[in-house]
Amino acid sequence: MRKADSDGRFDGAAPAAARGTTHIVRADMPSDDDAQECSLRPQLLDEFLGQRAVKENLSVFINAARERKESLDHLFLIGPPGLGKTTLAEITAHELGADFKVTSAPALEKPKDLVGILSTITPRTVFFIDEIHRLKPAIEEMLYIAMEDFELDWVIGQGAAARTVRIPVPHFTLVGATTKAGMVSSPLISRFGIIQRFDFYGDEELAAIIRRSAGILQCTVDADAALLMASCSRGTPRVANRVLRRMRDFAQIYGNGCITLPIVRDGLRRLGIDSIGLERYDREILLSIIRHFGGGPVGADTLAISIGESMDTLEDYYEPYLIQCGLLQRTPRGRMVTPKAYEHLGITPGAAREENPSLFD
Repeated sequence: MRKADSDGRFDGAAPAAARGTTHIVRADMPSDDDAQECSLRPQLLDEFLGQRAVKENLSVFINAARERKESLDHLFLIGPPGLGKTTLAEITAHELGADFKVTSAPALEKPKDLVGILSTITPRTVFFIDEIHRLKPAIEEMLYIAMEDFELDWVIGQGAAARTVRIPVPHFTLVGATTKAGMVSSPLISRFGIIQRFDFYGDEELAAIIRRSAGILQCTVDADAALLMASCSRGTPRVANRVLRRMRDFAQIYGNGCITLPIVRDGLRRLGIDSIGLERYDREILLSIIRHFGGGPVGADTLAISIGESMDTLEDYYEPYLIQCGLLQRTPRGRMVTPKAYEHLGITPGAAREENPSLFD
């Protein structure tokens, strides 16, 4: 699942007027890939592969809270998309034996949306907010009181007759996830008792995830094929599972159902994925900087326009992996390609100069 689509909203001006239920609300018609992605998610910490330090620390905190029969302290998860933040939040609720509710910050449009959810939760509920850096200020301020005092401020009446009442809510655990920690306000971050950062996965970890997912999908995969898929998965389990599903399709149509090394090589070629996992848009980004901007520097907004992508997609999905691979640099003046990018693309700086000499003057 790319991100939670629940809006958690309720009609009416006050919590008592809420009509809807407070369970997880997802898209009405999820895609097959989204449904399969959910089926591949682990349910327990022991099943969650990778992120060893995060998992070990969280296991201690969960066991301690469970022994004390208390809600877990609020948890803040930081990391690029697709590394398992939503999955780990759901596992946390499962390990605690608590309810799990999920929404995304853009879905919380008005304070009553937050009130509608928190006024109906049960004790020790794990409440997950994805993209928490996009919370509106009024909702964020209301969340401060809920996180610290487990109460909600609600205004009744209007004008001179208006008064504020405090509505108690059960002790709950807020899990906030973000891909942009720098955009989260300091007062909000300071209210989280547990802060964990996710790192990109190694090839061996991704190969283990691919083998586990293949077992769930009831397909066989050779060890060397799993390792090749892992090396082309951008350090991200979500991408690894997506590649696995596509290789399963190729193996079914062009092979005997077993995902072998030749099947994976041919499948990656058909999908336009190269030896280090770069996709067509990754290469277009590098080529655009080289051919149109002399190798850089170029601003992110200009670069996004040149390749026809949004700046958020460029910064959140493409750039982190290109930087991790050492192909792209972020500088105060803009984005620049590295010598390694020229080498990977088979372009020499001299050839680029001859093609567009004015850019290098």
